Amino acid sequence: MSETPAPLRAGATTGDSLSGFLYALTAYLLWGFLPLYMKALAHIPPVEVIAHRVLWSVPIAVAVLWWTGRTADLKAALKSPRMLGMGAMTAALISVNWGIYVWAIGSGHALDAALGYYINPLFSIFLGAVLLGERMGRTQMAAIALAVVAVGILTWEAGRLPVVALGLTLTWGFYAYLKRRLPIGPNQGFTLEVLILLAPAVAYIGWLQAQGTGHFLVGMTWDNALLIGCGLVTAVPLMIYANGAKRLTLSTIAIMQYIAPTLIFLTAVFIFDEPFSGVKLVAFSLIWTALVIYTLPILAERLRRT
Repeated sequence: MSETPAPLRAGATTGDSLSGFLYALTAYLLWGFLPLYMKALAHIPPVEVIAHRVLWSVPIAVAVLWWTGRTADLKAALKSPRMLGMGAMTAALISVNWGIYVWAIGSGHALDAALGYYINPLFSIFLGAVLLGERMGRTQMAAIALAVVAVGILTWEAGRLPVVALGLTLTWGFYAYLKRRLPIGPNQGFTLEVLILLAPAVAYIGWLQAQGTGHFLVGMTWDNALLIGCGLVTAVPLMIYANGAKRLTLSTIAIMQYIAPTLIFLTAVFIFDEPFSGVKLVAFSLIWTALVIYTLPILAERLRRT
């Protein structure tokens, strides 16, 4: 979310499979409960957490490519200036997205993170219309209008824009847009991104350790385990999702993508005990209504095809 990826383009697969459903469900459940993991790292600065996410994702991502025999694609990408440039842009966007997310969870703004991921599909529709000239239907325009009203209500309540939610939406929306134009598979693309980020991540961790302000190999063994585990919680769900998405139709993915933000929302309210005012209830209700309006045509189209 987002941690959660945007749906693939229509036509990526001709039907759903049980294995695809289970892969995608596993990924969305892992993303949905990720705030519990990140909350345990709340005492560590977000930039340090992001650096460890990058560092420990690299061996997992490379191992998966080696196991699946896709290292040749990565080698070709590393030799292409164009691919490296595109990879650098997506890497920058995903690192900012991760930073906002980690900060939001650690500082008591998990509700804002959930809101951002709920808005994501609607923003993707807007981007498609603005950047790709895709035509929006009336239901899509109505859904986007409701989302705008919801953001307006939250802005009025807080006296400022919901920066966390909008930051997550914008960074993930543009990341997904550029990612679709990266002419390699999702696993190869993710590996390329973490390899591009590896040098600054290692340099930053080394600098922290030299200054005596780093949290790795210092103090609690639990912290060390959590920081190393950042690679697993970052790379594994994304790669599980990639295997599931290619076995599912676009409509199925479009519906399943709400699992993660719903779990984040429930975690924020019932586990983290974040305040959920009446105004926020109104705003979230508008977002949920917008998502229903957005989803209904997808379901109707699916029923027509069955």
